Amino acid sequence: MNFVLVFGPQAVGKMTVGQELAKMTDLKLFHNHMTIDLVSHFFDYGTKEGKRLVRLFRQEIFEEVSKSTMYGMIFTYVWAFNMQEDWDYVNHVVQLFESRGGTVYLVELEADIEERVERNKSPNRLEHKPSKRDIEWSEGELKNSMKKYRLNSSEGEINHSNYIRINNADLSAEETAKMIKDRFQL
Repeated sequence: MNFVLVFGPQAVGKMTVGQELAKMTDLKLFHNHMTIDLVSHFFDYGTKEGKRLVRLFRQEIFEEVSKSTMYGMIFTYVWAFNMQEDWDYVNHVVQLFESRGGTVYLVELEADIEERVERNKSPNRLEHKPSKRDIEWSEGELKNSMKKYRLNSSEGEINHSNYIRINNADLSAEETAKMIKDRFQL
């Protein structure tokens, strides 16, 4: 079992890179908005109920996948490095897969704000993430989150053996996915 956690700030290209990596491998893509957008029909993600349901759905999927004979999964996540609860969550998910014999790969993506603002409007993003279709709101969220959260790691902060950090501002999703595939021999 292979578990690839692709993380980075909003609109850095996590889902799109995940889509390309899934095409190149037998990994299944589980992007974070699959649960956020499902739950948002009932509760806003920012509410206590919304967050609980998103976590519950993700946890149940992770449990079943980690016990399965699947080749593996790609999961995308916005990790706030200045929030202990995000560290705890990532450690919990990593432990779940590793405790069942899985191999975990951490892939951090980064790009400058100008590139991310452009990607925030991309047709692929809007097609797969209904909550991002209000461009003015999602761009505001993207910019405001930079004031509240540190969404990329500091140098040396992640010491996992299967870790790669890629600045994909000038790379296509396919080029980035190929780098990941090659680096981890997926």
